[in-house]
Amino acid sequence: MRISTLTVVLLACLCCVTAMAELQNVELGGSIRIRGNYYNMDSMGDYSFVEQRTRLNVKADFTDDVSAFIEFDYYDFWGEDFRSNYLTGSDYRSGLNTVNLYQSYIDVQNLWGTPLSLRVGRQEFRLGAAFFIGTDESSAFFTGMSFDAIRLTYATDQLMINAVTAKTVEQYGDFLEDDADLFGTYLSYIGIEDVSLDAYWLYVRDRVGAIGDEVDLHVLGLRGAGVVGGFDFEAEVAYQFGDVDGMPSACPLGFGDADVGFDEFGVNLELGYTFDTAWQPRLFARFAYLGGGDPDNSCWSNDWDLPFMRLTSDIKYSEFLDNDPSSVYKAALSNVLFYSLGMQVMPTECLELKMVVSYFDVDEEACGADSELGWEAGLYANYQYSEDLAIRAGYAHFFGDDGLEGNMILASGLEAWNGDRDDDYDYLFLETELKF
Repeated sequence: MRISTLTVVLLACLCCVTAMAELQNVELGGSIRIRGNYYNMDSMGDYSFVEQRTRLNVKADFTDDVSAFIEFDYYDFWGEDFRSNYLTGSDYRSGLNTVNLYQSYIDVQNLWGTPLSLRVGRQEFRLGAAFFIGTDESSAFFTGMSFDAIRLTYATDQLMINAVTAKTVEQYGDFLEDDADLFGTYLSYIGIEDVSLDAYWLYVRDRVGAIGDEVDLHVLGLRGAGVVGGFDFEAEVAYQFGDVDGMPSACPLGFGDADVGFDEFGVNLELGYTFDTAWQPRLFARFAYLGGGDPDNSCWSNDWDLPFMRLTSDIKYSEFLDNDPSSVYKAALSNVLFYSLGMQVMPTECLELKMVVSYFDVDEEACGADSELGWEAGLYANYQYSEDLAIRAGYAHFFGDDGLEGNMILASGLEAWNGDRDDDYDYLFLETELKF
């Protein structure tokens, strides 16, 4: 790990050798996003709440392509962390959620006259289609995701390379010894018009003990995306490998560790076609394979390969299975095969309508469980009232099947769904977002 330590130190030093810069321009910005949600989760109960996220940022541009960006945000539900007693104004619940420093970084472009740029500090970033790293804003519970990171970018007209190291958990021990860290390199070839060809490596080093005592997870991936004529496509395949140390064996006397690790694939595909007619109808099909690993069903051992893990993915395949309001796990669906067909149209330049039908099946069934999870149908509308204000609404229904009961699909395929077989779920939302 000396190489990783040296790399972090060198990148940090780069931001300290920039020339003296003078303030040239200051910009203020932000957004207000409010969404009312209603879930009818059948055997799991009903949930209704209004969530709001407020962001306020300032960007300062200096000479020599130097800039600074600072953003604060606040996320909570209406009626929480406001006033517990509306008559007296006493607040017994305040302090649970506060204004947070969401982003704060220094950005230097064209380092020493080269295509290199450096961003140091707390920042959000998406890699590709956010199959692994996203900003957590795609559906309900849009809390956002940022990282304390150093990102070095090399960008030309044909090639873009991002190298990043991020600190995800700090325990104040020896440098890079007792923490959780994320390292990665993401290469994009953009020399073909409207097409991007990507390759990446991600490495998660966890010494916090989220799973076992130590986790070393590597992800190798390839991605292609773009538009060719009326067709648009997205194709990504990733392979995960690595080890998990400190998992107990099945020995009743507690001797030894289990052989637990990662050895699984994940696939995300989408193909669409847009007709050059009125309303610009677009038909699309999606498929995803989130491998369930190789569970050990023997009572004499605890050796197994874990399911496919999507880290901080911004892709949510279901309004329910991937966004269960009764669970702390969001966008953590795994051990699933996903099939989807949909159509979207634009009756006007400001209004977009979309209809989606999806089917879910289990990759590795639990003992005695069925594989069929069920069907989901959704209707969505996005109305761009003005350049800054958007209004969105949607309804989704899940037709459950017997596989809902007992299968391990939550928490990256490590926990079972809490519902009963043949449950039916409903989700309704109305949202407005203003950006300025």
